[in-house]
Amino acid sequence: MDELLSQIRNCTHCKEHLPLGPRPMVAAHPESKIAIIGQAPGTKVHQTGVPWDDPSGRQLRKWLGVTDEQFYKEQLFALIPMGFCYPGKGKSGDLPPRPECAPLWHEALFDQTPNLALTILIGQHAQNYYLGEAMMRNLTETVKNYRNYLPHYFVLPHPSPRNRFWLGKNPWFEEDVLPDLRKRILINLD
Repeated sequence: MDELLSQIRNCTHCKEHLPLGPRPMVAAHPESKIAIIGQAPGTKVHQTGVPWDDPSGRQLRKWLGVTDEQFYKEQLFALIPMGFCYPGKGKSGDLPPRPECAPLWHEALFDQTPNLALTILIGQHAQNYYLGEAMMRNLTETVKNYRNYLPHYFVLPHPSPRNRFWLGKNPWFEEDVLPDLRKRILINLD
């Protein structure tokens, strides 16, 4: 695992496409119990070098019901983005994750994390990649029907502050989905 993580962290596969240069983010351990598949690091995470070290990460930890210490304990959580480096800015936010990363690294990471009991797919990019045609017609329908993907996958919207309007329009998410998520997290952390 150490060798694989070193290879990922030193990857320059798509450096010519990265406006801030390569700085791959990943955290995993052979004993990781829960994998979090996110999109790609933002500029703040690129600067700090700490996955989910931004407002989205704070919101995600709140949704999960875990402390910073628990979240960053690699034996508990593997933090695996779809794109390992900051992809750049687009018209309405960050660009999508680079398409090279997941096919290049995900399978090797999963091969070395045999104790994973749950994989959390955050946002449409992760859900498209892992669920494919099993996704519903949009992210809202996919998240609303999250039970269809259990016990292996748990689907979530992105915890970005930009999604506050989505959260306001979909109160069932906080009422129904988050309590079930926290229960499953608690079971896997014991």
